[in-house]
Amino acid sequence: MPRRALDNPLVLAVLGLLLEHPTHPYQMLTDLRARGANRAAAINRGTLYDIVEALVAAGWVAPQGTERTGNRPERTVYALTDAGHEELVRRLDDQIRTPQREFTQFLGAVAHLGALGPDGVVDALTERARRLSDRIAADADHLAGVLAGGVPRLHVIEAEYALAQARAELAWIGSVVDEVRAGSLTFPTRED
Repeated sequence: MPRRALDNPLVLAVLGLLLEHPTHPYQMLTDLRARGANRAAAINRGTLYDIVEALVAAGWVAPQGTERTGNRPERTVYALTDAGHEELVRRLDDQIRTPQREFTQFLGAVAHLGALGPDGVVDALTERARRLSDRIAADADHLAGVLAGGVPRLHVIEAEYALAQARAELAWIGSVVDEVRAGSLTFPTRED
């Protein structure tokens, strides 16, 4: 189990949080959810505890003590080790330097866009654009609130990047809808 947990993309987020300061898994979960709504859906308590357990087994984090707040149970506080810091730097350097082709569900769907026909494409992409616009507005407001709350921009720069990606997708959708409406994006005719 630990090796598979170390392959989880959230390892980088956990190591990054521990770079900021030692903390316990419950606070890690709270911080991850507060900083990035785009990441919140991908993480749950069980997954996080599995990741922390794997990080301890790998020697990348170590228990630093326990803390108790009010009537809550004691929580183990973890700190980044030197080996964990080295692993964080190694992973960051590799992931930033090396672009990967990331296959999203949307990309898979776009590959077969023609099956919807011109009217279906316009309807579907227009609806996606509306929903994406709503999400962009909510994410931008959330990010502004986090920054106004004193979180350094560098600690939430991934949310800024996600917003830029969403805005680029929205612009692309608009251009495709315009092309379909203008007739410059042609669709094959279905032969019966």
